[in-house]
Amino acid sequence: METVFKPGRPEAGYAAGPIKVGMISLGCAKNLVDAEIMLGGIRSRGMEITSDAADADVVIVNTCAFIDSAKEESIEAILEAHQERGLSKRGRQKLIVSGCMSQRFSRELAAELPEVDAFLGLDQVAQAGEIIEHLIRTDQPRPQAPLNFVTPKSRYLPSYDTPRFRLTPPHYAFVKIAEGCNHPCSFCVIPQMRGRHRSRSIDSIEAEVRRLVAEGVKEFNLVSQDTTYFGMDLWSEKAGPRQPVDSRRGPTLSRLIERLDTIPGDFWVRLLYTHPAHWSDELIGTIAQSRRVVPYVDMPLQHIDGGMLASMRRETSREHIEDLIGRLRAGIPALTLRTTFIVGFPGETDQQFETLLEFIGGVRFERLGVFLYSQEEGSRAARMADQISPAIKKARYRRAMALQQRIAAETAAAKVGSAMRVLVDQPLVARGLGDAPEVDTKVLLDRPVPVGGFAEVVVTGTQVYDLRARVT
Repeated sequence: METVFKPGRPEAGYAAGPIKVGMISLGCAKNLVDAEIMLGGIRSRGMEITSDAADADVVIVNTCAFIDSAKEESIEAILEAHQERGLSKRGRQKLIVSGCMSQRFSRELAAELPEVDAFLGLDQVAQAGEIIEHLIRTDQPRPQAPLNFVTPKSRYLPSYDTPRFRLTPPHYAFVKIAEGCNHPCSFCVIPQMRGRHRSRSIDSIEAEVRRLVAEGVKEFNLVSQDTTYFGMDLWSEKAGPRQPVDSRRGPTLSRLIERLDTIPGDFWVRLLYTHPAHWSDELIGTIAQSRRVVPYVDMPLQHIDGGMLASMRRETSREHIEDLIGRLRAGIPALTLRTTFIVGFPGETDQQFETLLEFIGGVRFERLGVFLYSQEEGSRAARMADQISPAIKKARYRRAMALQQRIAAETAAAKVGSAMRVLVDQPLVARGLGDAPEVDTKVLLDRPVPVGGFAEVVVTGTQVYDLRARVT
């Protein structure tokens, strides 16, 4: 049941005028969308958004809890925000913590961080404005312990008309097409935090994209925990994770792509966070024929050794992955394939790691990232025997990244002399079709170009991972 907060009189000590809110958002693009929804709701209630934390009545720290390093970064951001509010012009500044870490650990954090005024969960993102009014515009004294608005089993899903205040540059946006996850990966606790997979309707997504195209957005990055599972929950809850979906019985990612292709304008669509278990020949063909979707596939694989895939509960096999990569590269011309792997998973032997290196060297992914395994409390893998030492994890990480750096340098060098269409992020910095914002390589231009539009360039050289190019 939705809670409604009724505003009262302002507490003494606050300046007259609209409430000012600052935001610190950490973590992935999906978390960024949540931050944008919070700020959109806040602004719709007449509050001001400020980038100057010292001038804010309220500061929200939108946290990440995916791995240990993300949790540490979140705690540091909370403590830093608390320290800085003592120096602010508004000595009664409120501190709110939201996001995945708040959703999962709000009770523990409330005991450890009394400096926080309130904790919001994932289902409260659209209520942030109401909660802020509840904190500030009441006659109630500050409670001895932080207020906890977090509810279990997240079910929230935004729609096309959900207010948003975008934190990305005007020319690109992240569009969350679904929320939650049904996969049982043993290293991950995201389903515990974000709930089961639930897809938006195709109509809702189309309406959002049409509005953003009219606002001048040139690139849409479709995100969810598993983009390729989009729509399956709406028409076939019984479809197993290994069952490819190629029928027209209901909404699928293919149907969504076909709908987005009907929207007029000059823009790109990019698919992020796909899962190898849900690809089909139909989807590959739809992408190849699309006028909008760029030839770029982000597909985290996590490992390739059969024993590791089974321990990770990845619902796939080496044979399936190798066959799928072959079909993707054969079916989508000029494909850029991005993946991520985990090294140091419990029980990973030297031979299994060598198998992974051999696979990386053979496939030659255009884009690749490596994570050190993080022992996440509450996950199956956290209870496994044979945890790998930090020293071994780091050594394996360095070897995997050194191999990928050589592959990336050779891949970049092969592009010298070729023509490219790029999207300009800064006057001298752009991205090509194979470059997602914030995570991939860049194209360094020889002269300034207007930001937010497309440009034609010729690649003239390389700079480690990045390309140098001449604007034509």
